[in-house]
Amino acid sequence: MQVFKVQGMSCEHCVRAITHAVQKLDEAAEVEVDLADGEVRVSSRLSIAEVAEAIRGEGYEVSP
Repeated sequence: MQVFKVQGMSCEHCVRAITHAVQKLDEAAEVEVDLADGEVRVSSRLSIAEVAEAIRGEGYEVSP
């Protein structure tokens, strides 16, 4: 499981946007968004760089 610190998440729209962005690249990806801790946990065949880029593409600041 990959864990990312993500800044700028605040609501369910953020959860859906991030989940959709990752699952668009890997439909089987499991995505858990923790708004309180500012973390996104991903189980996927994608690389860390691919997941981070997908999240950044939605307008969020990401650090693995």
